[in-house]
Amino acid sequence: MVTLRDVARAAGVSPATASRALAQPARVSPERRRRVERAAVELGYSPTTASAEPVAGRTIGLVVPDMQNPFFAGIAKGVQHRARSAGISVVVADSDEDPRLENEILHQMTAQVSGIVLCSARMSDQALAALLETPEIVLVNRESEHLRSVIIDNDDGVRQAVTHLHALGHRRIAYAGGQWGSWSDRERRRGLEAAAHALPDVELVQLGHFPTIFAGGVAAADLVSASGATAVIAHNDLIALGILDRLRARGTRVPDDVSVVGFDDIPGATHVSPTLTTVSVPLRLLGRTAVDLLLDPEHLVPEPPAAAVGLDEDDEVPRTQTMPVSLVVRDSTGPAPT
Repeated sequence: MVTLRDVARAAGVSPATASRALAQPARVSPERRRRVERAAVELGYSPTTASAEPVAGRTIGLVVPDMQNPFFAGIAKGVQHRARSAGISVVVADSDEDPRLENEILHQMTAQVSGIVLCSARMSDQALAALLETPEIVLVNRESEHLRSVIIDNDDGVRQAVTHLHALGHRRIAYAGGQWGSWSDRERRRGLEAAAHALPDVELVQLGHFPTIFAGGVAAADLVSASGATAVIAHNDLIALGILDRLRARGTRVPDDVSVVGFDDIPGATHVSPTLTTVSVPLRLLGRTAVDLLLDPEHLVPEPPAAAVGLDEDDEVPRTQTMPVSLVVRDSTGPAPT
């Protein structure tokens, strides 16, 4: 069956442009519209026939780095719920944080699935680019110029955390980062630098890179104490929970002596004492949106009127959809010690 993607390839345009040329011709230049229409006729493409392609019975793949991490478990629930509602089954694989195994899993899935949701890809950009010939792949929590993706607003998340701590009087703030090479860790470090730059009286202390598990936070906690920081922002909640536990064992009071902020808002954030202040991420929405993009790659991102956003008629629909985040203030943050 000829698909819209086939027409776009033959016309030398993106699927989004091909879709607009056929459905909203006034929004596409005459030259591009003629190319798309000619390709559609030559290939025998019929929008009615293409849209009738059955969805039920299809299978998609879900690849995560660590299923034991509640962050990925939350995304997986969103993927499975949306797929189930569309009559699609899901094959789940855990890459065990290994980029080479991740690559192998993706190639093994190629013949089994019609699309893949790849969470927090550990592969390099070059390796991701080489996946272009495989079934449709949507990235979650990773951005790439080669593939469509669904991410969160990391910049705004860390900005909210820094602004909250600054309002409480904290001026020396530490950051316990994620694993080396992590895309989300790079984005959060960049956001932290920008937030600290906007508040000249804030000193940001980089503690280093840590495994994104409870034990990583235990290792980071001693560096927090040695740094002289009155507050610490952790790359994720698991690291933050490890920091809380280690500080308690050392006799450091949270938040009286040190305030702690996490990132993700996993269920465990409310099951500890003190409860964890954290940046809440819409995990299930990330998963559902990724499946939506696999089901309808040309129309996932709502397309506002061109005049409203300063686009011209040939501008492309964004390849990345960014989800907002929000800071949830709980008991692990308080005024800076005097």
